[in-house]
Amino acid sequence: MDRNTPFICALGDIGVDLVMGMLEQWPQIGTELILPRSELRAGCSAGNTVLALRHLGVPAHLVSAVGNDDFGVWLRAQFHGVEAHLATCDCASTVSVGLMHSCSERNFFTTEGHLAAFTLEQALEGLPEAVPGSLVLLSGVFLLPRLRQQYPALLSELRRRGYQVALDTGWPSEGWTEAVRAEVRGWLAGCDHLLLNELEVCQLAAVDTVAQAMPILQSWLRPEATLVVKAGARGALACRGTLQLSQATEAADVFDTIGAGDSFNAGYLAALLRGASLQQALASACRVATAVLTRFPRQGIRPGEFSQLLAQPA
Repeated sequence: MDRNTPFICALGDIGVDLVMGMLEQWPQIGTELILPRSELRAGCSAGNTVLALRHLGVPAHLVSAVGNDDFGVWLRAQFHGVEAHLATCDCASTVSVGLMHSCSERNFFTTEGHLAAFTLEQALEGLPEAVPGSLVLLSGVFLLPRLRQQYPALLSELRRRGYQVALDTGWPSEGWTEAVRAEVRGWLAGCDHLLLNELEVCQLAAVDTVAQAMPILQSWLRPEATLVVKAGARGALACRGTLQLSQATEAADVFDTIGAGDSFNAGYLAALLRGASLQQALASACRVATAVLTRFPRQGIRPGEFSQLLAQPA
């Protein structure tokens, strides 16, 4: 990667994902089901985003960690073609089993693993200095308890190093308590882009609808920052200052929705990196998410295969 040009850095969670499905109904305890599809792949939010950026042919830097087991060795090998700094934690790697349901919902079963041991010191050690215009995406914070404790310091250091900061919080395992809302609100002044889904914006703002939530969250962000709301099959909404936008997405036959928001993030940030307008970035994000989600298995996607998705007009 050319360090003289702006780039995207994903800082957060990677892990081992075993995706299986479809489930028609939850099985009775003690029984066995035969499922028609499965794929073992690198996953978690930062991992999915960086792999989607590789599909787009966009330079990216990954800062994360792996465990000191066979899965850790395997995980490192999955990010060939990506400039990655992966610390080794003295524990087993984090593993998730994702079960897909025929109704398009899913369940995750995730071990704490190495993500619970990833520290601020390890993150900063792998973080390159930013070229002006570079973007860093923070994701998976609630799976990173030691790093989460130091998030204010991390955000301060990212801005000192010259990054534009994008944040995708994910869903807290303890739920959106008042303490969690206050904690996240404290991070927002350090963000240039807040990328959440519909349920997350409502829970963070403690209101019932996206229309109610967006102005509340926008008031907590800096005036020039952008709020993006990912609305699944309906597309996305965004606001920046007085600008309010919406973007529809094309209908698609999707089996595996895991990583939908992460692929959206990749398309959005990659478009911004290339100078796209906010409307164009939303359109690119929707196209990229659709292209990734309609592929199963995903390991066969070639580097740069989706590069044309960023060139199409909004």
